Amino acid sequence: MRKLSMDDLNRDSVEEFKNKKKIPLVLVLDNVRSLNNVGSVFRTADAFMVEKVYLCGITGTPPHRDIEKTALGATESVDWEHVPDTLELVKQLKAQGYKIGSVEQAENSVKLNEFIPDPEQHYALVLGNEVFGVEQEVIHHSDFVLEIPQFGTKHSLNISVATGVVVWDFLSKIAR
Repeated sequence: MRKLSMDDLNRDSVEEFKNKKKIPLVLVLDNVRSLNNVGSVFRTADAFMVEKVYLCGITGTPPHRDIEKTALGATESVDWEHVPDTLELVKQLKAQGYKIGSVEQAENSVKLNEFIPDPEQHYALVLGNEVFGVEQEVIHHSDFVLEIPQFGTKHSLNISVATGVVVWDFLSKIAR
């Protein structure tokens, strides 16, 4: 076995990527503080062909060197938009036909392993602040809450890790 070179990987150019059909998923970052986490979410969105990333409230926006440090150029390939108010965005996305899911620990949450997305439906997944999680009012307006089952002593995952877990799970399920 030999590690693949960049040429072996044969990745799309930014323009080719932008013109490709994306998975029916947008990510909504609800007041995420860490610019490194924001950059990591961009990289995950690029890797798994996410439609768009919404940066809400205090969430930092490109261009910023701390975002670019982890995004590694994904801010150029992934569509994004800053929206001042997460709740207003959630209401707009719902009106456009998106199913809204908050990634959070909450009453009546759906365990990620039990979640079966409809490949014909468009989804928006809301990921919250590193300390406070997704705003309660946003959860009230969500169609469902997704919970990543955890078995250790800690009660949460880093937002960039949680994003990778839920997006990969979503993609693998709709690809079946």
